[in-house]
Amino acid sequence: MSETQSTAPAASEPGKRVPEGRRVIFLLDAASALEERMLRRWVEARCGESAPAEVVRLDASRRVRPGDGEVLETALATDDDPLLLPLRVAWLAPQRDGRRAARLSHLLLLGDPRDPGSLRARWIARLKPDRCRIVEAEAAPASELRQRWRAALGQDVAETVGLAQFVARQAALALERGERKLRGARYKVPRLLREDILERSAFQGGIARLARELGREPRALAREASRALREIAASHSPLMIDVFAQILGSSMRGYESLRVDQAQVEEIRLLAQRHPLVFLPTHKSNLDHGVLRRVLHENGLPPNHTAGGDNMKFFPMGSIARRAGIFFIRRSFKEDAVYKFVLRSYIDFLIEKRFPLEWYVEGGRSRSGKLLPPRYGLLAYVVDAYRRGKSEDVMLIPVSIAYDQISEVGEYAAEQRGVPKEREGLGWLIRFQRRLGRQYGNIDLRFGEPLSLRKTIGEPPQSGQVDATEPDLTVQKIAFEVCARINRVTPITPISLAMLALLRTDSAMSVSELRNALVPLVEYVERRGLPTTEKLVFDTPKDLERLLDPLVANGVLARFDGGRDVVYSIDGNQPIAAAYYRNTIIHFLINGAIAELALLSAAESEDCRGAFWAEVNRLRDVLKFEFFFAEKDVYLGEIRRELALHALDWESQLDRPSEVRALLQQIRPFLAHRVLRPFLEAYWVVADHLASLSHAQAADETELLRACLAWGQQYVLQRRIQSREAVSRSLLQTGLRLAGHRGLLDAASPTLAEERRQFADELRETLGRVDAIDALGAARRAGALA
Repeated sequence: MSETQSTAPAASEPGKRVPEGRRVIFLLDAASALEERMLRRWVEARCGESAPAEVVRLDASRRVRPGDGEVLETALATDDDPLLLPLRVAWLAPQRDGRRAARLSHLLLLGDPRDPGSLRARWIARLKPDRCRIVEAEAAPASELRQRWRAALGQDVAETVGLAQFVARQAALALERGERKLRGARYKVPRLLREDILERSAFQGGIARLARELGREPRALAREASRALREIAASHSPLMIDVFAQILGSSMRGYESLRVDQAQVEEIRLLAQRHPLVFLPTHKSNLDHGVLRRVLHENGLPPNHTAGGDNMKFFPMGSIARRAGIFFIRRSFKEDAVYKFVLRSYIDFLIEKRFPLEWYVEGGRSRSGKLLPPRYGLLAYVVDAYRRGKSEDVMLIPVSIAYDQISEVGEYAAEQRGVPKEREGLGWLIRFQRRLGRQYGNIDLRFGEPLSLRKTIGEPPQSGQVDATEPDLTVQKIAFEVCARINRVTPITPISLAMLALLRTDSAMSVSELRNALVPLVEYVERRGLPTTEKLVFDTPKDLERLLDPLVANGVLARFDGGRDVVYSIDGNQPIAAAYYRNTIIHFLINGAIAELALLSAAESEDCRGAFWAEVNRLRDVLKFEFFFAEKDVYLGEIRRELALHALDWESQLDRPSEVRALLQQIRPFLAHRVLRPFLEAYWVVADHLASLSHAQAADETELLRACLAWGQQYVLQRRIQSREAVSRSLLQTGLRLAGHRGLLDAASPTLAEERRQFADELRETLGRVDAIDALGAARRAGALA
């Protein structure tokens, strides 16, 4: 059954009359006696006097109101081939500012305007007839539905589902699609999800297989699977979709605007008409889901089925979020075979039915500001669904969400210093909402280039059999490509660039000093054509004060204007917060920083060219757990293009140390000390601590991290390291990961003490080159002032 709908009010004249000589059975989906009367009047007017109206009442879709199942079975058992035409009354929300949407006040006071109670329905029908419409699905012959039922038996429909039950379900689905045309695509949600999944032969066969493998009774396992699906699946409600959108909108009151490229939105709309979409946004704030949801909702696109951690199920947001499209999954379920099977079946259903999916490719929120390494779990389920033929293609949509400021940055800084993370709950939510009353600037959302699974990994196997040896590596490559595409479209904000300049020194900077530091950075950004949220303008002191004063208001910077000049400095406990904003853009700068250190290494060697490329590759290996590097050949090409920005013939200057040093002086601005110092200093703290252990077995990671935090704090006080932001959990954890990768956490090696010392020496030597780049920059600035 396909669908059409009457756009006239229920009380108005119906459309085409029933064709003469053909038996038509009207299937009424009526949630109340009033709706049934309205539908019967409409049918009588439609049929006219030429033919008696034949109606069958279905089980109501919105309320518990049983239908005439036996009558439908009798009607389908006749020898003729009647047309079946489903009908429903659709109640619309009041119109406000050109849109019909429910509001939070409806939830609290009046109830769902799309499902009014008896008295309210009568009032609407009499006084607001434009808010009640008849939805009419196109008539389908009983013979056609009988054929579809037979074809579906044992595949998408259980053997126990009779023809009448199948017809009723098809009618409900057709009416849902018809009603969606009245409400809009933003309310596209699954209907009969549980029945569709639980009754599939593939699902039931999987349960039988699991029962044999686990040695359990199939019926008990089926009940457990049903409970798991109830625990996982979102249960959309148009009312909650609207209410959630209103709540999310109020949560963004601290932001001046949410900026998005409408041309990109239209590209997404076209893709959604042909393929299932999987949105993979960055995760910097608890507002991220609301930002993407608002863009989709305001542009009439359906809500994503968004994966959320079960830590966010607390009252009352858990219930609202689930009914707005969030499905909650456990943090860990590796040992639960039934739960994994149900989750896979749920993902299969969403991909097959082209419902959009969303989750954070990083897993949790980034506490450092830069993109975290990707998580593979849900992506593996989607790739598996595609490879088993659930869709002809799946489009992965990278999404970058950039904020001028975020409200959580203070929490992140505290957690990076070792303070335990606050547990989510109602009190946490109230405090979070209260902070959002401050001013945080703008939000920019950018869609990266969509990634087609069909183009990336080829067509699914014809047999549906998947090679179990391939998917892990395939999923990793896809995830890294998504992250690379996110980084390419992540825009540079004026604040991120200002923090890059301010974090160069521990001392305060005057407005004029800061402007002088920003000018070469802006020229570099423009020369490379990097994406920005707006034109970078720092022409006057007022430009910079307007940029920096909101950071003062939110406690990230300190301002002193009692002397000759207005000066800004990073507040005492906030270097990690300031670094958070800087780190959102350093993926654009990492290759330039590496090239500078490699040139210094080349200038110290007789084989300048060989030393340069060796250092380029060594630094890639040191930093590979921190940044997303391209494949080696592509990466080397990026280094070449980076240096060509400063000197087109740079490779001809790699033969002698003097030429290399002259080439280094052509680079503007220097980046290594601004970009790499905190990461390398954090790694050196880890390496120095491990070296102090000699050949002893390292403690577990928690104890090691605690010790490294303490050592780092000591080294900052002693000025043995310069970057206060280096003493952070995430950077030290990556240092431990690098040490573990090199086998420096295991006492099995007889040369462990020497290997740990060499690791510390290697990082100390690299930091010496960072100091040298810093000194070259200082000399250049002194020369400019002279």
